[in-house]
Amino acid sequence: MAVWRSAGSFTGSAQSGATGWIWTIAARRLVDAFRHRARAAELPLAIAAAPAPAAEDEVLAGRVDADLLRALHTLAPEVRRVLQAMVLDGLSVRDTSALLGVPESTVKLRARMARIRLREALS
Repeated sequence: MAVWRSAGSFTGSAQSGATGWIWTIAARRLVDAFRHRARAAELPLAIAAAPAPAAEDEVLAGRVDADLLRALHTLAPEVRRVLQAMVLDGLSVRDTSALLGVPESTVKLRARMARIRLREALS
C-alpha cells in the first residue's frame, strides 16, 4: 500500500530505480514499525519511577531505626542465623542449608517465621 500511495513521487525509470525506491520505502516502514513498537513498550514516567530500596539495602545503609533492632533481637538465634545468611550474606536456600547444617525445608521455614515475626513486631 505504501508503494501504491507513493507512486506519484517516483522520479526514476521503471528499470533503473524502481527496485531501490521500493526497498527504501520498505526500509522506512520497517524503521517506523520498530520506533512505534519501542514507544508502545515504554512505561509512563509515574510507573517507571525508581523502585523502593530493598529492606536489606536499607539495613545496610543504616536507615533502620531501633524498632527493627529490637524486633531482630526477639527472634530465636537459629532464625537470626538464617536471616543473616540469606539477607546479609546473600546466600541461597541451598547454601544456607549447607552452611548451617540443616535441611533446606528448615531454612525455608525459619525464613518464613522470621518474616512473619518481624512483620508482626513492626506493625
